[in-house]
Order: sequence, then C-alpha cells, then structure tokens
Amino acid sequence: MNSDPYKEYIISKEPSKEEKQYAWYTAIGLQKVDGLETSSYLNDLAKKNINGEITLPEAKILIDSYYEELNDTKETTLEADKVSTRIAEILSSNSFSYSLDEYFNIHEYLFKGIIKNAGEVRKFDITKKEWVLDGDTVTYGSCQSLYKTLEYDFNMERNFDYSKLSIDETIKHLARFVSNLWQIHVFPEGNTRTTAVFLIKYLRKLGFNVNNDLFANNSWYFRNALVRANYNNYEKNIKEDTSYLELFLRNLLLKENNDLKNRYMHISHKKEDFKYKKPDIETKKPDIDVNSIINDLAKYNFISKTKDNIIILIKTINNNVFSRKEVSQTLNLSPSRSSDLIKQMLDNNIIVSVKGFGKGKYKFRKIIG
Repeated sequence: MNSDPYKEYIISKEPSKEEKQYAWYTAIGLQKVDGLETSSYLNDLAKKNINGEITLPEAKILIDSYYEELNDTKETTLEADKVSTRIAEILSSNSFSYSLDEYFNIHEYLFKGIIKNAGEVRKFDITKKEWVLDGDTVTYGSCQSLYKTLEYDFNMERNFDYSKLSIDETIKHLARFVSNLWQIHVFPEGNTRTTAVFLIKYLRKLGFNVNNDLFANNSWYFRNALVRANYNNYEKNIKEDTSYLELFLRNLLLKENNDLKNRYMHISHKKEDFKYKKPDIETKKPDIDVNSIINDLAKYNFISKTKDNIIILIKTINNNVFSRKEVSQTLNLSPSRSSDLIKQMLDNNIIVSVKGFGKGKYKFRKIIG
C-alpha cells in the first residue's frame, strides 16, 4: 500500500453544511459498532466544522495534536475520535473507485497508527461470539484464501448488470453483495466500519442518495443484520437471512420507515414474547436477580451501548464467576475495552471482586456468596 493512499481525499472544495453534518453524524455513529464513544473535544470540533469555523483538514490536525499532548487518554476514545475524523474526511470527498485497492486503502487510512497491520490481510482464523446468535459465531473466511475470495466477489460485482433489475431486486442483490464482503472479514479488526464506508461510497457511485441518518442511528443494527445474513444452523432450523439487511437498505435508499430493532434479529425472537435465552448453568446456586440489576442501571450515567453490554453480560453470565476473557468473548470486545467495562462496573458497585478463583475474577453483586 502507499504510505498515504488517501492524499486525494484532501478536500479541494469544502462540502455544504448538510453534507458535513451527515459525514460527521455517520462517522461518529459508526463507532458504536465496536462500543466506542467519541470525546466531547471531538464533538466540539465537529460542530465547529459543520458551522464553518474550521475546515476538515484543520479538524484532523487539531485532533491529532490533542492526542499527542494528552498522556492519560483512554485508548477507546483515541480510536473513536481519530477514526471518526477520518471517516468524515472520506465521506466528504467525491473521490472513489470501485476496486480492491480502494477497499484496502480505506481500512489503512482509517486505522493507520491505531491498530497493527492496518490495510493488511489477517493471517489467522477467527470466531466471534454474537449476542444476536445466542453466543454462537458466524463462519468467517479462512485466512488461507481471504484475498482470492475477496477478489472473486469484487470481480463478480464489477461485472454485474443492474439495468434490468427492479428496485426490490437491486436491494436484494446489494444486501447479498455487502454481506458476502463483510463475511470474508479480511482484516483483523475494523471490518464493519470499513465495509460501511465502502458501501456508502459505492452506493453514491451507483447514483443513490444516502445522505440520511441510518448508519448514524442504526450502526449496531447494521452489524447484527450482517451477522444474520451469514449464519446457518440447520439443527435449529436457522438459515442465512438477508431480510433484516434489506429492511435497512430500504430505509437507507427508499426513505422507508421500517422498524429496525435489534431484538427482532435475535435467533430466539418470537413476535408474541421475546426473551433472551437463559444459559445452561449447572449449579445449585440461585439465579441472579436480573430485573433488579437492570432496573438499577437507570441510576447510572452510562451510554446506551454500555447499558446494553451490561445487560447482555448479566443475562449470559448470570451467577457465574467471570473474568475479562468471558467479557471479551461474550461482547466481542478487545481486552482493553473489556477492562474498561469491568472498571466501570466495579466503580459503580455493579460487580465485585471475588477470592479463591484466581486473580481478576468477578461476580454481579446481587448473587455474592
């Protein structure tokens, strides 16, 4: 890859206020797919750019300088701020070419200096426990054939003829294309954000107007829809289902108002009575008072994603002793982000440390003993 593959993204003409608002709103909203929250400093810079007080390149310089001078910052805030700024930059530019290089360059530009091997193919196989799959994982692409698989999908899409398709058929095809692209998971981290940015740029190239708040307000839905579009479990009579992703695209492209609820995508969802599936815990200890702790969460000043993560942990782990590893596996978070969440729960007396199980073991406070 080039040392700076996105030099062409230096904006020659400042976008309109509406375009800047969309770019920033989408960029900040997309951080939620990985449970990240931007800093108040970044949010202030975004407002200044939208109001014409500073340019996007100036905002990028300011956020880079801010983190060079700040020594005690959290890793998650740094990543959210820098990646948001870079996404806003890319979405504010009209430059785009449909190619593998473009896809890799987007990832490299977004994550250079933030994660290792940005813009490079992952060299190991992965699994990720998904809430929407009740802890199961999608089968991701094999590290032995990632590039060839990706190249094949890109070539198939490049040669695809949309001219004879109805809009419904077009949306079905786009849903399958983007879900296949995501399922390969060619990078070690940052696949969903990279795929979302690439998709927005590609849809614009196809002539669609995507300047609305769908990605900003429904980024976690977008990711869960990609998961359901790539999950099969024939023992449970569950098959790949792109319908959730199609609803998202219909709202995005046709300005429909389909109800996008994450709980509808959970594999145990029933229209009449949605419930989380309780884990099979072989223990004589009483179940944790789930509702009591969930009600208590209203007292705390958590962002909605943090509350959602805590609720998932409560309903998955219940009265078991757990460590950072279980948090990371259950929520698909990095070790550092899992540690941040554990610290938040400890600080707010939601969990307590327990002895006799080794270092770094915890329980939810309602079921100690």
